[in-house]
Amino acid sequence: MRAAGRDLRPLLVLPGLAVVLGLFCYPFLYGLFLSFEPLEGGPLANYAEFFSNPRLYGTIGTTLWLSLPITILNVGLALPVAYALRKPSSSQRIITTILVVPITLGTVLAAEGLLSYLSPNGWMNRALLDFGLISEPIRLLHKPAAVIISLVITGFPFAFLMMLSYVTGIDPTLARAAATLGAPPFRQFMRIYLPLLAPGIAITFCLCFVQAFAVFPSAVMLGAPAGPTRVISIAAYEAAFEQYDYSLASAIAIIMGIVQLAVVAAVLGLRNLAYRGPAASGKG
Repeated sequence: MRAAGRDLRPLLVLPGLAVVLGLFCYPFLYGLFLSFEPLEGGPLANYAEFFSNPRLYGTIGTTLWLSLPITILNVGLALPVAYALRKPSSSQRIITTILVVPITLGTVLAAEGLLSYLSPNGWMNRALLDFGLISEPIRLLHKPAAVIISLVITGFPFAFLMMLSYVTGIDPTLARAAATLGAPPFRQFMRIYLPLLAPGIAITFCLCFVQAFAVFPSAVMLGAPAGPTRVISIAAYEAAFEQYDYSLASAIAIIMGIVQLAVVAAVLGLRNLAYRGPAASGKG
């Protein structure tokens, strides 16, 4: 884009760069420097306190124990469902529309709905009691099971829509060519679709993991925030709004980001071992 012999592209980039710096870089740098300004002790006092307190550093294992299996489950379920619905049809449109609803509601409303659904007097227990399948209500609230159910409800639709966008971007003529050579459907999936989907699976896994790792509403509303579902985000919340130690809360948030970054880097590193070519070849 030129005007009077001048290239205007740099002028168009500057506002976008300012927005990125203002919305992302400045808050990160502010929190990073704040984490080195503890209420007491030297610059690394907050980090030393975190890794010396089992109640704090134990939240890393708790959060990983919840988020990693749920991410694997969501992506593992989304892949075959998306593959089965890769061809445009009325079923694809209906299922896609239905699965948009949990994403639109968000984690807070989904957790609030599960409170009435999974409670001892909720719909699920009432139905099971009425049909005589159980003799007493099943207690799922304030346990990891309720948090897991919530993460599946909110995470699976996102993983499915991501996988569907990747699988529909693969040229279907590749599979038809393999079929003419005698390859059955399973071999077509293993030899054609899966290698081409590997980058998409990795990206979907990373996004779903980050979403699950930051679980806070589900862990507080449905789990036991003082017990088995005390995740790292709850530790940061307690430091900031119960102890009023914003420096320690910033340090916990930085550690939280480092753990997420380590997992994402490991997944992307494994992705580089897979097929790295284009996922589509002139479809349409």
